[in-house]
Amino acid sequence: MRTMTRNTQHSRFLGAFAPEPEADDEPKSKSQKKREMTALQDLGAELEALPKDRLARVPMPDTLSSAIYEARRTTSHEGKRRQLQYVGKVMRTLDDDEIEAIRQALEGFKGTSKAETARLHLIERWRTLLLADDEALTRFLAEHAVEDVQALRNIIRNARKEQQQNKPPRYFRELFQAIKTALGGESPDAGAEEPQA
Repeated sequence: MRTMTRNTQHSRFLGAFAPEPEADDEPKSKSQKKREMTALQDLGAELEALPKDRLARVPMPDTLSSAIYEARRTTSHEGKRRQLQYVGKVMRTLDDDEIEAIRQALEGFKGTSKAETARLHLIERWRTLLLADDEALTRFLAEHAVEDVQALRNIIRNARKEQQQNKPPRYFRELFQAIKTALGGESPDAGAEEPQA
């Protein structure tokens, strides 16, 4: 029986070009484990910082929920730090699907906040244009349905008087609400066009 050596096989460098082992087969390094633990603890801190109504909409197990509510109740700095570490420990027991669902819920909240901010900026731009120019009202009425046009004209006129007389901005705020109502549920990307100066 003939012994096979590297040089007798078809390829001279077979060992050098052997397929790499799968990444899942290799154990994780200590640094990688620590990075993952820190990321989960940061995710837990994000959850703890959410308002109550948004936190209630995040899908999570009861153990994690109670740990986060306990962290919210804790007032001392050191106690909160330890509780957040415990939240990270509880999160490490979750499977990947549960963690991904939590991440997606948080990303959804961030997207919602950005859309709402853009909508408020659009309303403010319309208010500025309506106070500066009468033709802006014509453009606004052409693009958006307004129930009571005369009331809107009165609000604009009164807001201009307020600005000239340096009075408190009552009608200025009313104009904001009237524009918000006229825009309705439109997102700035969907139906509302950018106002032209």
